[in-house]
Amino acid sequence: IGSSPDTVGTCVFQYKMPRLHNLKEVNENIDRICELVKGTKQGLPGMDLIIFPEYSTHGIMYDKDECMATAVKIPGPETDKLAKACRESKVWGVFSITGEQHEEHPRKQPYNTLILIDDKGEIVQKYRKIIPWCPIEGWYPGDATFVTEGPKGLKISLIICDDGNYPEIWRDCCMKGAELVVRCQGYMSPCKDQQILVAKAMAFMNNCYVAVANAAGHDGVYSYFGHSAIIGSDGRTLGECGEETDGVQYAQLSVSQIRDARRHDQSQNHMFKLLHRGYTGVHASGDGDKGVAECPFPFYKTWVNDPAKAQADCEAITRSTIGVPSCPVYDLPAGEANGHANGHANGHTNGSANGSASKKRKV
Repeated sequence: IGSSPDTVGTCVFQYKMPRLHNLKEVNENIDRICELVKGTKQGLPGMDLIIFPEYSTHGIMYDKDECMATAVKIPGPETDKLAKACRESKVWGVFSITGEQHEEHPRKQPYNTLILIDDKGEIVQKYRKIIPWCPIEGWYPGDATFVTEGPKGLKISLIICDDGNYPEIWRDCCMKGAELVVRCQGYMSPCKDQQILVAKAMAFMNNCYVAVANAAGHDGVYSYFGHSAIIGSDGRTLGECGEETDGVQYAQLSVSQIRDARRHDQSQNHMFKLLHRGYTGVHASGDGDKGVAECPFPFYKTWVNDPAKAQADCEAITRSTIGVPSCPVYDLPAGEANGHANGHANGHTNGSANGSASKKRKV
């Protein structure tokens, strides 16, 4: 229940996935989350940081009109409540906002956003999901990761759910200096085993702490598998929930320990070794003491210098349309399948779902 001047008391709260329909219900749910912040701090007096799952604030809006109507601005009255709870409890918090109004709202889809609020009630990081869960999620994608000096100086990056299935985002955060990567998710079955593995593997491969807050329960459409967890920078689990709703896990993350490991670890210091490739052999060959720094991966060079070509190269080994004729989703263009155009095959789709801003939608 404690922490020390060197350790960040970190809590992941496995919130039950809510099913909400309007801003009144959203605000009532925020009130409950605020009370949970206060109560959890009372039970864990050493807690410096509490983390809630993706969609825990708004729930998943399975109706596009409801989703657009409940999209909010940041900051705004909803985030002000969360800020007040953090300030009064003297704790930092990570909260999900689904969605945040686009700058061109309502012409463009909202963002799927996380906010990090400090213990003074200030929003110190706002992260927009870079890789929405297509084809179902219709959020407008963000375009950057961030690193913020958090409680006791621990450096924190935020990512969301499907983001975490791409190793590039973890490496980007950590190469910017992140020591703790927070992954808030609303992940459903049957992906439990894979996502438990991803959290451990990314912690190990990037020499970073990982805190995963996942939803639990069933919202009438999906079953969320929970297993919120806190992972050490060596990839070993410090605490993990089961599938219970409103489960809590807590661990102390040492600031000095991760910095010591990144400075002194050798064979498993993956970040250092990536930019000092083969340093033992290079040094023995008389070619300096830094190894090889140049990127050896043509794909990444192409992606940076010619993204259109990288996309075309990808399509050559996958597909050229964003939709799939054999399993149409909304009105996404998918060409033809078995002689039937996608528009015909998708004719049964609920009109409110097409172009939806929300995740996992009934059709």
